[in-house]
Amino acid sequence: MDANESETFEVTRRTVIETGTTALLLTTLPRAALAATPPEDTGPPPPPATVELQINGRSHSLTLDPRTTLLDALREHLALTGSKKGCDHGQCGACTVLIEGRRINSCLTLAVMHDGQSITTVEGLAEGGNLHPLQSAFVEHDGFQCGYCTSGQICSAVGMLAESRQGMPSYVTEDLTKQPELTDVEIRERMSGNICRCAAYPNIVAAIKQAAGTPT
Repeated sequence: MDANESETFEVTRRTVIETGTTALLLTTLPRAALAATPPEDTGPPPPPATVELQINGRSHSLTLDPRTTLLDALREHLALTGSKKGCDHGQCGACTVLIEGRRINSCLTLAVMHDGQSITTVEGLAEGGNLHPLQSAFVEHDGFQCGYCTSGQICSAVGMLAESRQGMPSYVTEDLTKQPELTDVEIRERMSGNICRCAAYPNIVAAIKQAAGTPT
């Protein structure tokens, strides 16, 4: 075998390997390609919808794409940026607000679903220059570090204390006949939907325990 024949053989073998690898990859491509393909155009977007939101005691009339989340309506249309966009999947609690006194992840609900309902964001908790008891407790106990989750933590704590006083059960305490004792374990369980990436949990629990004895 001369040099030319050897080179031809090597190139041919490499070509076969490359071709086989490509064929193998192509067998798995359709599923991945379909997953990455944008959805087919199903027509024009839905017409705008008008919604009346009662936020922090004030009425706001907005005309929105009906697919707009409550979080985006607050942040992008009303400049109420206290509610934070964290995961945008309802897993971190940074966007927690109160709707009719009940805590909810505003990134998981549509603004049009809350027409006429009372919504409270962190901006609406203080009364004039007086901080809400939970806000004061968070400051006193240093219940935050970067502060990104704090608005959601405080709104969630307000709703949680109301739930506790109404006798709503949790996985830790299921006795509806009396108000559950707010132990550290109880608070941690009830606040488990709110994540603090700075791990300031002991301070957060201390702040909530302090505020639990204060009318809210």
